[in-house]
Amino acid sequence: MSIIILAIESSCDDTAAAVLRDGIILSNVVASQEVHRKYGGVVPEVASRAHQENIVPVVDLALRNAGVGKHELTAIAFTKGPGLIGSLIVGASFAKAMALSLDIPLLEVHHMQAHVLAHFAEDPKPALPFLCLTVSGGHTQIVLVKNHLEMEVLGQTIDDAAGEAFDKTGKMLGLNYPAGPLIDKLAQTGKPVFSFPEPQVPGLNFSFSGLKTSILYFIRDKTKENPDFVGNNLPDICASIQDRIVKILLKKLRQAAEQTGIREIAIAGGVSANSGLRAGLEAMGKKEGWNTYIPSFEFCTDNAAMIAVTGYYKFLKGDFAGQDAAPMARMEY
Repeated sequence: MSIIILAIESSCDDTAAAVLRDGIILSNVVASQEVHRKYGGVVPEVASRAHQENIVPVVDLALRNAGVGKHELTAIAFTKGPGLIGSLIVGASFAKAMALSLDIPLLEVHHMQAHVLAHFAEDPKPALPFLCLTVSGGHTQIVLVKNHLEMEVLGQTIDDAAGEAFDKTGKMLGLNYPAGPLIDKLAQTGKPVFSFPEPQVPGLNFSFSGLKTSILYFIRDKTKENPDFVGNNLPDICASIQDRIVKILLKKLRQAAEQTGIREIAIAGGVSANSGLRAGLEAMGKKEGWNTYIPSFEFCTDNAAMIAVTGYYKFLKGDFAGQDAAPMARMEY
């Protein structure tokens, strides 16, 4: 008998649903919320209301694209956390109600664990154990993946995440939200000619707060000298910011590989879509003799396919959730 799982992801501002059969993704649908651009960031209350509008059509489309009827489903997986609590409640409530009506089990999924397991949504898949640099707007972590459901955080940011550093420095430059992809695009036509300091953080942890401050002062001082400085040098400024952030990330990743002796190396999360990071990992992998794994773009940002894959492994283990399952804004692995 096939295992057919409907997965729902609603941790932030993307409403997503996916269908998986026996470990194979059949459909992966995402509805993004453009309304947040005018506010310069995600507004939690607006996000939760938009999820309520989007979730039924998104789930319906995911089922239709997969050619699966709701009564064929074996289980329903949903994001338990971490994330915006109002957004999580919408996805969790829908999943619980649908599972109850169909009399099928629930699978609660850790959002960051799912980002790592997005690598098992497609080939090639990393061999276990492997290291995964997970980078997004809210998290920056180096994770030791011992098996599909056992992971250990070896290092993480002590303040701001890499994605937040991209977005907030972009805001300093007058770029629209989300600024990370815009910095990446502009960086491709510039050169990293400006120098920004490297945070000195012991071990495998990260820090981006000081870097953001140094960029703020750099822009302030240069603009005092020349009001047109940013406009005249925007691609080079973006290339310099991206170059520093990517070098910080890859330096710690190489350190982790040296400490563990692991040569299976992956990246995941929204920032793994960054062209500089992807190219940097490939170059470092060749130099260090690593087997590197970079997810397709559709599996980098928030999506339900990664929730489905994680739910699948939890189903095989028999790790089910009850109707008393509750979303959590903060969660440890």
